[in-house]
Amino acid sequence: MTSNTAVTGMLALADGTTLPGIGFGATGHAVGELCFNTAMTGYQEILTDPSYAGQIIVFTFPHIGNVGANGDDNETAYVSPEGAVRALVVRELLTLPSSHRAQDHLDGWLKERGIIGLSGVDTRALTRRIREQGFANAAIAHEPGGRFDTAAMQKTAGAWPGLEGMELARSVTTNTSYEWDQPLWRSPHDTPDSGQKETVSAPAPHVVAVDYGMKSNILRSLTSQGVRVSVVSAGAEARAILSLRPDGVFLSNGPGDPAATAAYAAPVVREIVDSGVPVFGICLGHQILALALGAKTTKMRQGHHGANHPVKDIETGKVEITSMNHGFTVDRDSLPKNVEETHISLFDGSNCGLRLKDKPVFSVQYHPEASPGPHDSHYLFTRFYENLT
Repeated sequence: MTSNTAVTGMLALADGTTLPGIGFGATGHAVGELCFNTAMTGYQEILTDPSYAGQIIVFTFPHIGNVGANGDDNETAYVSPEGAVRALVVRELLTLPSSHRAQDHLDGWLKERGIIGLSGVDTRALTRRIREQGFANAAIAHEPGGRFDTAAMQKTAGAWPGLEGMELARSVTTNTSYEWDQPLWRSPHDTPDSGQKETVSAPAPHVVAVDYGMKSNILRSLTSQGVRVSVVSAGAEARAILSLRPDGVFLSNGPGDPAATAAYAAPVVREIVDSGVPVFGICLGHQILALALGAKTTKMRQGHHGANHPVKDIETGKVEITSMNHGFTVDRDSLPKNVEETHISLFDGSNCGLRLKDKPVFSVQYHPEASPGPHDSHYLFTRFYENLT
């Protein structure tokens, strides 16, 4: 940001740090937890991932907005198409979109969804601050007139309780059960209809997916295995889930503190596991499964957010490059004896996967469906399918 540029946006951290910039997107104020994301593609998918509820994303990649936005790349599965993220912070000013798929400028897309943006910030310095000092609570504002009460913003940031202990899955889950039949997107080179999705009719076996804040690409990945998918809310009881006669149960990603969500979700998952039905969990679903099995979760210093995280499969020694988005982790030392650790992060050694030794139950901390990210771990959906048949 140059010295003669008008300040129309402000970021204020609870520790007294203030960062002026140029606002875009929606006007107004928001407060949340600062995290940084290292992905080089897929900003629209990131901004519509319900797992980011309560967070302000600092993008380390400088060119955000360069491909605009479109109606196909939203990752919110069933709840409103608006993203759950509080705001975003970027280095460069937004440019005009340069993509044949663009239907809207990112600025207008954000305005429609009430999401505040701030540009002209030294995101490298801000990322370093988060890496060295951990997550930070912050208030952000976009005011075209450039009038900011930074002291009040710092006070707001300091008063915000933070994500630890916060239950957010119920705020982003579906309110109504529904069926999902859309498979993965096809490349325009694979089909003459320019990559339009197709409909899968009446596949089997039957998977019930519990929506704690689920991404659409997870549902597409499940359907593309040749299963029929029914989605239920985060608060669904075990009796209701099992009454659907599932061949398997999927536990989705989602936001907030897993221990807070597990207060009502863990007993449900425990009952499903005890029934013998195969279970597969991702991200928050992984953490809730671990809690249901008797393990513990803890808050991380800076979390894992990006599409380039190396994970090692302990059994095979294979290293997968994965997509991640989480600020809590399963405490490996708390895993019961009948639970085996299957994957670890090569960044910090944290737990990234588990399975029950005596039942077809497993989960991973990362996102094998990616979107955005690599497809190294997509085989896990096939593994789940094989447990069903």
